[in-house]
Amino acid sequence: MSQECYDKLVAELRNLITVELPKAQDELSEARDKGDLSENFEYHAARRAHGRLLSKIRYKQRILANARVLDTAQRSGDTVQLLCKVEITNLKTNKTATYTIASPHEANIREGKVSMKSPIGQALMNHKIGDVVEVKVPAGVVKLRIESIGL
Repeated sequence: MSQECYDKLVAELRNLITVELPKAQDELSEARDKGDLSENFEYHAARRAHGRLLSKIRYKQRILANARVLDTAQRSGDTVQLLCKVEITNLKTNKTATYTIASPHEANIREGKVSMKSPIGQALMNHKIGDVVEVKVPAGVVKLRIESIGL
């Protein structure tokens, strides 16, 4: 993943642990103090929210524990790789588009970031400028030509 994505995940995790978790624990203890736990809806709702928050924290911790930040200086512009900006042309419609191949955690089509695990990302990986790749998408098979690769 990119350094930017790694830093963003670290900040989100820090916020969850230092801000959200104490707030959820306070809500849980406040609901616990309201009496009979078997019929206390607020307590059960607070427990569920606390559990979801702990699950979210563990998920982000696992992502960060297994994350590898890529050194963009060691990439070559010969083939499509992770964090490369790729300009492609759809050969059927003759329309061009530019995408950045990103990790699944930072993929966002509105920002032009396509996951390397998506059908388009997988098809483009390790190909060169001028290569025509076939991508199996829900609408059928699309042929794309790689016009340029940027770092």
